[in-house]
Amino acid sequence: MQQRIGIVGVPPLAIIEAINRNGDCIIDLDELQVRAPIDQSASRIPRVYCAILRTVVLNCLHLPLDRVYIDVGPGKCDCALHVAEILADMLTIPVIRTRNQDTRPFGNPLCTSRMPLLEKFARITKGVQSAQPYPESSACVPQCGFWGVPPRDFSLLSLFPDTTHIFGWTRCMENKTPAHLELERVFDPNIPTVFFSQSFCAKSALAKHLAAKHPRSIAIDCDVTAGSSTRAKIEAFLELSGIEPADRSHA
Repeated sequence: MQQRIGIVGVPPLAIIEAINRNGDCIIDLDELQVRAPIDQSASRIPRVYCAILRTVVLNCLHLPLDRVYIDVGPGKCDCALHVAEILADMLTIPVIRTRNQDTRPFGNPLCTSRMPLLEKFARITKGVQSAQPYPESSACVPQCGFWGVPPRDFSLLSLFPDTTHIFGWTRCMENKTPAHLELERVFDPNIPTVFFSQSFCAKSALAKHLAAKHPRSIAIDCDVTAGSSTRAKIEAFLELSGIEPADRSHA
């Protein structure tokens, strides 16, 4: 009988392979899976936690699941370790803590491809549910860069041109090596780059640190949704860099 398996972060490849072999359904709890106000999670997790982990708790409050795998190692964050404790007390199903230390590289064909940025992120996050490599794709000449984690609000990605290269933890995610700090630190100093983090995320420190080293950059963070101020900052940065924002429909 097919089971519904929730995952948080990027579980080790061996776990994903086993789930795939069993034919079970993977549900990415980092992504919004239910239509419910995020404040419903406030009784379980502080509002000063990042919107991604609050979304994990919100999903678990509503979804019927058979098991949860949560990465609590360096490939996720220390806060995930505490969220694992919350989930274990909150749920009646097994909550299995993992530490992804995988080093086998799968490459970054999507991060460097020519494709709408929102679609690239959607394919990368979906790829976590499979142990198979991504299809090969030719790298495009980058017009700008996006460094960071997948935002909770994908709509802000529509501002970027199709020739945006992805860096940061999302690149580690596609490579299936989420704890690869050296890869996470990589950026291209030759292209204007937005360094993004979720508000209250520990990675905001690295984002600001690397942005300060980059000659043409801006560090941006946002919480649950990307408001008009966040979008305006990105639009202004792209325009000052000589890049026409791709979509103003959400402005």
